[in-house]
Amino acid sequence: MSADKPIVLCVDDDPDILEFLEIVLESEGFTFAGAATAEEGLLAYKSQTPDVLIVDLMMEEVDAGTGMVKELRLLGNRAPVFMLSSVGDNLSMTTDYTALGLAGVFQKPVDRAQLLNVLRMSLPEPAAVG
Repeated sequence: MSADKPIVLCVDDDPDILEFLEIVLESEGFTFAGAATAEEGLLAYKSQTPDVLIVDLMMEEVDAGTGMVKELRLLGNRAPVFMLSSVGDNLSMTTDYTALGLAGVFQKPVDRAQLLNVLRMSLPEPAAVG
């Protein structure tokens, strides 16, 4: 964790989603790190050491999000990873997110209050943010 602000790395190819997440997270005391592709996300992960990650399921390639999550696991990631999805409840039928080691899934459009509540519960205790 950075000095006293948890870093949340958000990876999504939709600039509007990244802007929304940046505004919400920074207004609540988080440090936002963003990336538009899985490749950029992995580079940001290596340089930022985020406390939490939010990764879009379908980016530039259909499986880019799941591929990134698998790569994070190979890199020894211990931070909670949440998948961001617009495919609704069908996600559980098409993707076994527990096998990917995900902490959970956020549905688009993202509910601000739910996002913040889940992120706060996912962080170690000293991170009383907000």
